Order: sequence, then C-alpha cells, then structure tokens
Amino acid sequence: MSEEVDMNVENEEDVGVKVEHVNCSDVFDISQVFVKFVVGTARSVAYDKGFVAVIMRSGTNTRVRGRPSFLLIACERSGEYRPKKNDLVRTCTGSRKCGCLFKLRAKPILGGEGWIVKLICGVHNHEMAKSLVGHPYVGRLTKDEKIVVVDMTKSTVKPINILLTLKGHNVNSYTIIKQIYNARHVYRSSMRGSNTEMQQLMILLDRD
Repeated sequence: MSEEVDMNVENEEDVGVKVEHVNCSDVFDISQVFVKFVVGTARSVAYDKGFVAVIMRSGTNTRVRGRPSFLLIACERSGEYRPKKNDLVRTCTGSRKCGCLFKLRAKPILGGEGWIVKLICGVHNHEMAKSLVGHPYVGRLTKDEKIVVVDMTKSTVKPINILLTLKGHNVNSYTIIKQIYNARHVYRSSMRGSNTEMQQLMILLDRD
C-alpha cells in the first residue's frame, strides 16, 4: 500500500456525544463510470453532504505508470486516534476520528481510462457538518493559491484583501483568514531561515 493519509486531527467537538447513524448510500451514483478525477468527484459530493472524503489507502501494483491499481476512499473520521510514540501522555482531549465506517473503493477499468466505484459502506456514525468553512483539510490552500499569497505578501497587501482576492477567483473556497495568516507565516519563516526575527530585522534594515 503506497499511500495512507494521516487523519489524526485533534478536535474537541462531538466527544462523548452519541448521534444517530447517517446513511449516505444513495448520494454516490456507483452505476456510472468515472472518466477522470474520481477522487475530486467523491470529495465534491461529500462536501455537499457535510463530510470530508480522503484517500485512506491506495495500491501501486499496476502496469500503468503513475496510476494506482485501486483507491480506498473513506470519511476523514474513520479509524481511531493513534498517539505518537514519543507522546507518553496524551495531550489532546478529543479526536476528530470516531471509527466512521463509510468507505468507497475505486478500481480502474482494464484497458481504459475510467474508474469503477464500489460502495463498501455508506453509513456514518456521526452527524454531518452544517458548514465546512474553516475546516483544516477543506480550507487548505492549493499550490496556485499559495503563490498568490506569497506574491501579494511581497507587495504588502493586507491579509483580508488577500482572502477577498482568493474568494473572488474561487467562490466555493472554504479558506478563512487564519489560514492566510498561517501561509504568510510559513513564507516568512522560509525566508528567515535559521535567523531569529530580530536578526532578520537587522539584515533587512542594513540592506534597505
């Protein structure tokens, strides 16, 4: 198995709360053949329903280079939280993972470019989110959006204006202002390197 997404996102919501099971079996049309972007299609449908679909596992035993032999798509809340080995005392009070059973299996058609999707389990053991705005996975920036953030940061554009620009290019964006600040911080940290903030300030003052 070549790929396994780390979905251990700490969260205090829904901890200890029992909810009714939600059946999403009829949401995905498994009778059709997906020509391309099977993962993107699954995620788009999942977003509309109120949950996040991720690649849980994939296989690489295939004759077509760069194309997996299968994809196991699951809810991000599937499985159980696994603490890090060096974390002797669990520091979080809850986890987003709750053992959700929802799973889809996608397999490429032999000799073709399409994908066949099989529903393994369409039931969720948690409530659907009313809104995915600010979700750490859904709201993350794409490579092109990160480039826009860096360019506008260099031009001393305010974070709120950067966010409005991104929203203008993608009306379905779930990004919030906090993720813009995080992207700016990552960029500035990469420019600073091993220097402290004061050392970097002195370098810039000396240069300019």
